[in-house]
Amino acid sequence: MSRCMEIGDIAHQLKKITDPRGNLTVVEGMIDVPFDVRRVYWVYDVPGGESRGGHAHKHCREMIVAVSGSFNVTLDNGYEQKTYHLNHPWQGLLVETGIWRTLDDFSSGAVCLVLASDNFDETDYIREYDDFIAWLR
Repeated sequence: MSRCMEIGDIAHQLKKITDPRGNLTVVEGMIDVPFDVRRVYWVYDVPGGESRGGHAHKHCREMIVAVSGSFNVTLDNGYEQKTYHLNHPWQGLLVETGIWRTLDDFSSGAVCLVLASDNFDETDYIREYDDFIAWLR
């Protein structure tokens, strides 16, 4: 039985509260994201030409947001790939379990915010692409 997840169109519009003093976006677990948020982290100061990610999760779901600047996220379900260009802090990209992700082409000053459904657990990670393909089968 294949564990292949559909990549589909999984960009989410988050609430954007517009105000002349500055805009605000709010994310609440089980309201704006389809899971309780257990962990939050952000990636920044990525040198030009470098990439992040390069793994899949067996159980953890994530929402990725470009809170500043821009970057690309390529999702791979073992059968197809789709690349998303994230550049709006009111848009989130939901990454389901069993999806390989790679982040690259970070603009200067880009900040990547990740909301995760689980606390960190090294055993949840699949870090080699060949192992990911074998896990899918």
